[in-house]
Amino acid sequence: MVINTNLAAENSAQLLMQSSSMLSQSLARLSSGSKITSPADDSAGLAVSMKLNAEMARIDGATNNVGNATSFNQTQDGYLQKVSDALNRMSELSILSQDVTKSPSDLSLYNQEYQTLGKFVTDVATKDFNGVSLFNGNTLSVTVDSDANTFNMSGINLANTTYTTATSDTIDTVANATKALTDIKAAISQLAQDRASIGANIESLSYYNSQLGTLKNNLSAANSRITDVDVATESTQYAKYNILVQSGTAMLAQANSMPQSVLKLLG
Repeated sequence: MVINTNLAAENSAQLLMQSSSMLSQSLARLSSGSKITSPADDSAGLAVSMKLNAEMARIDGATNNVGNATSFNQTQDGYLQKVSDALNRMSELSILSQDVTKSPSDLSLYNQEYQTLGKFVTDVATKDFNGVSLFNGNTLSVTVDSDANTFNMSGINLANTTYTTATSDTIDTVANATKALTDIKAAISQLAQDRASIGANIESLSYYNSQLGTLKNNLSAANSRITDVDVATESTQYAKYNILVQSGTAMLAQANSMPQSVLKLLG
């Protein structure tokens, strides 16, 4: 029996240190809710998780872009609904002005209203959305995924000749009213095409938005399997290591008391 080197105590201390380390790790996992509390826990898993988190952040950005583009189109259509009302009334006025029973003063009143509505349509062409023109006809490229791929959103041009010709007409005579009616019908036809383009834009953006939502959910589920702790399993591990620490502490105390038995030999 030796007293300078207490191998039993050293072994017990080493095992206790290991159990204490595992207990601390288990406690950290339970308190954080994550299986990876340091790179040493799962270096490869951490690398994959970081890339997944970065991609999900980019998806959030793309989702915001798609949402803003949808609002842009909805704003366009809101204005065009009023333009449609204005053109419909202008076409009605052009018919009323062809009534042979109307006096020149009547035609003047009709023409006044026609010009006012034409000015309204012309004014709508100057509107913008957060500083971006709504109706200059430019095609806008919307980022629709985490790799910055884009969807080309068709532009609407309220300043094209189909609209400007109709809004610049007069209906102060039967001849002018006849010409105005032809031009207004062309403008209404163009407006129908433009609103159909906006509808197609909104529909496409809706599909992209759904696609982004599905992709993010799947990436989040994959990331969860890598990083999120299983509380039930980890609680079992915690209980195990807690018992080992307590028993290891008791055994270390017992091992440290063993050299005292040498005193009985000396006595």
